[in-house]
Formats: sequence, C-alpha cells, structure tokens
Amino acid sequence: MNLRDALENVQRLFLDTAPAIYFLERHPVYFSRMEALFRIRREKRIIVVTSPITLAECLIHPMKRGMTDLAESYRRLIQEGAGTELHDIGAEAAEYGARARALLSICLTDALQVGVAISAECQAFLTNDRQMSKIEDIPILLLDDLEE
Repeated sequence: MNLRDALENVQRLFLDTAPAIYFLERHPVYFSRMEALFRIRREKRIIVVTSPITLAECLIHPMKRGMTDLAESYRRLIQEGAGTELHDIGAEAAEYGARARALLSICLTDALQVGVAISAECQAFLTNDRQMSKIEDIPILLLDDLEE
C-alpha cells in the first residue's frame, strides 16, 4: 500500500518503537520510508502520538552503550517533537492492554501501546511488528507493507 494512501484519513497516528528507532538511527532499509512518512505528516499536519513505553524502549540501547547524544535525540523527538504528543498509560489503556493480552496473547507492552493509541483517539497505529496484525480495534499499518 502507498504510504500517502495509508495516511489519507489519519489525523492522529500512533508511532510504535521500531519505526522511531528506524528513523533516528537511519536504518538502511526503513529510513527513507520514515522520512517520507514524516514529510507527509508535516504536509497533512498529522499528530504523532507515542507513549512512555516507546520512550523507554528507545532509550535502552543508547543508555547501555553510553550514547548520550542519541538518547537525547530520542527524548527530544518523543517528548518535544513538533506535532508529537506523549500520552501516559491511563486506566483505559491499561484495561484495553489487559483485555488484548488475555484474548490475543500479545505481549503486555504491545497491548498497552495499542491501548494508549485507542485512548488517545488515533486513527492508525504504525509498527513493523506483524504480530500486531491480530489487533482489530485500530488500523495497523506495517512499515514492511508500505511503499513511499
């Protein structure tokens, strides 16, 4: 599916951890798609939503390796990026996460991510985790399935 078409009716897009990492660490396969996504996001003024889980997962590698500049880049993108909102894991997201974990056998962090996306009223969830395709409550956009 074309990236622009996938974002046609999206005003709020949840950004899962892997796509954020692909962008900031300039992944050789996915960086150009993420760059295109952020260009379309700016043009269409799409709000990118993330959660504390995204922040924590993005910081693990830089902290482990003492890469303070990269860690700071993640903090800025996730906490202060233009058109970006960091949403807490509230009760609604926690209940959704528990239900999704129980019914779909996806890991709790993934289930909570989707719960945050739904409670933040996102119209789509961008990930590259094919396991997330089990979710039916929000459109799941797999980066591997999107073309520039």
